[in-house]
Amino acid sequence: MSDPRVIKKYPNRRLYDTVESRYITLADVRKLVVDRIDFVVVDKKSQSDITRSILLQVIAEQEQAGEPVMSRDFLSHVIRTYGGSLHGMIGSYLEQSVKLFVSQQREMRERGKAIGEEFTDAVAGLANRNYQRWRAVQDEIYSTLVRAVGNPGEEGDQLNVARSRQ
Repeated sequence: MSDPRVIKKYPNRRLYDTVESRYITLADVRKLVVDRIDFVVVDKKSQSDITRSILLQVIAEQEQAGEPVMSRDFLSHVIRTYGGSLHGMIGSYLEQSVKLFVSQQREMRERGKAIGEEFTDAVAGLANRNYQRWRAVQDEIYSTLVRAVGNPGEEGDQLNVARSRQ
């Protein structure tokens, strides 16, 4: 696996993507996360890893826009766990819960995709059977018209001959 992409945070609070050689926003950081691009954010002055802090800022920005994921009560409970005897266990529990949720979500998508493929195959089969039935009915109508009109004995559109005799 390659080294993570390095994002530098300058004292002016701007983030600089060293791979793309450009300043980026928290929305760009969110896109890196969504696209599963491994990265680390380093404070330019102290060289310390501040990735978690930046990820929390991304979460805060997302929570402000639209429908929040975390309720006020949930956030209050999380804050209360800091410094308590269950501090480490709560973090581990939350992480495992989210991993389980993501795993179940992935499984449901895969099941949905399989069901979707089965559904698509079933619809295609039904459409093909309906087409074959429609074709058989059309052939029967055509044959009936030809018999009713008689065999004109020449090549051409027998249906037009049937219409002209009406």
